[in-house]
Amino acid sequence: MFKTFSSISSQRPNNVVNFGATATEGQAEAAPPPQDAALQARLELKSHLHEVLLDRLNLSVIDKVQPDDLRREVAGLVSKVLTDEGRAMRTEEFRELIDEILDEVLGFGPLEPLLADPTVNDILVNSHRTVYVERFGILEKTRVRFRDERHLLRIIDKIVSQVGRRIDESQPWVDARLPDGSRVNAIIRPCSIDGPSLSIRKFARNPLTFERLIEVGAITPPAARFLQCLVKARMNILISGGTGSGKTTMLNALSSYIGESERIVTIEDAAELQLQQEHVVRLETRPGNPGGAAPVTQRDLVRNALRMRPDRIVVGEVRGAETFDMLQAMNTGHDGSMTTVHANTARDALGRIEQMVSMIGFEFPLAALRAQIASGIHFVVQLSRLGDGKRKLMSISEITGMEGQIVTMQDIFLFRKRGRNETGDVQGELVATGIRPRMANQIIAAGIDLPADLFRGEGGM
Repeated sequence: MFKTFSSISSQRPNNVVNFGATATEGQAEAAPPPQDAALQARLELKSHLHEVLLDRLNLSVIDKVQPDDLRREVAGLVSKVLTDEGRAMRTEEFRELIDEILDEVLGFGPLEPLLADPTVNDILVNSHRTVYVERFGILEKTRVRFRDERHLLRIIDKIVSQVGRRIDESQPWVDARLPDGSRVNAIIRPCSIDGPSLSIRKFARNPLTFERLIEVGAITPPAARFLQCLVKARMNILISGGTGSGKTTMLNALSSYIGESERIVTIEDAAELQLQQEHVVRLETRPGNPGGAAPVTQRDLVRNALRMRPDRIVVGEVRGAETFDMLQAMNTGHDGSMTTVHANTARDALGRIEQMVSMIGFEFPLAALRAQIASGIHFVVQLSRLGDGKRKLMSISEITGMEGQIVTMQDIFLFRKRGRNETGDVQGELVATGIRPRMANQIIAAGIDLPADLFRGEGGM
């Protein structure tokens, strides 16, 4: 017998976690609907075979075994178990079963086919029985299911433990990431009333470039050219948008135009940026733990980054008091820094910045704060996911200064909607407003070729 299966490993491996009962005390789990009986039987069989494998699997050497050899040995063992139990199975069904069992042993179980599907953008597990995905901006229900809550909890624990996080009753939610950078959020009982919930935002192995964004209609060539000029001229950029609007995708695309000679420090809650430059230092926050270790916040990391001689600081998303330190960095020589924020419009984004700076805990004069915003942030890039599910660049706005206590802005590019067509697609186009940026002379002085025809309005498009 192949050495991966060791008879001396009769005990359950340490990484198989028993999370206890799958329902609240005194509450029996509801029986599956009759139409799901066949699927439930398959899940029961797969779980049983998985248990058999775990009892014989030497996890310490499994990563050294060639995939074909492992598959052959697993198939042999499963075939023997099925024969001993008198179960007949078609060849194609047997192959699918082996694939699913290997996913359980080596990967993330029922999630593996969804993670491998390039058309799936988001995976939303509402419970062990209900899994949705987003394809092309549209949500759809899948036939994917977990055997029970314990099965789903085991997969969640496998995900979060890979990045040194934990989830249990004392810390019932967690942000984590998959090895490919995909973002994961999980929440369990008692905060999740109906059982564990898992959300995965997938990221392409190859980040989307401006060329690809132009191809899918998210941005126009003139707007893309203008954004490239802003990055190369070291303008400070705030990317704003709602959930799923493509902020991280835009940040990755913008960062690709940072020079190879520049030192970049990235700061994130869960590392998901995919910068292509060589001179990059990636920093990630850490939560506290029951042992008394203090959490490492984004504000801690931004402060530390200022001592690391960065040319540019890129913060994945500002959510709290770190906004103040990011503004200070933008105002004190770290030109070309970028970050994202949740907001529905460019004007709302500035209001959110004000609100988050107030979280530092002491009174900050409003006029002084707005002056910091007006001098630190040069452009706001607004993104949105429209009603048809498509992500679009809605505006590129320049912050032009102060009028009294009001931060003034002007739109350089603006998406103009024209309703919907017969298939429900949102109609409209991103056009130049005809306004030449006030920063144009500074961009040109930085040695950047800024074509005047980028700003000629609709006729120049």
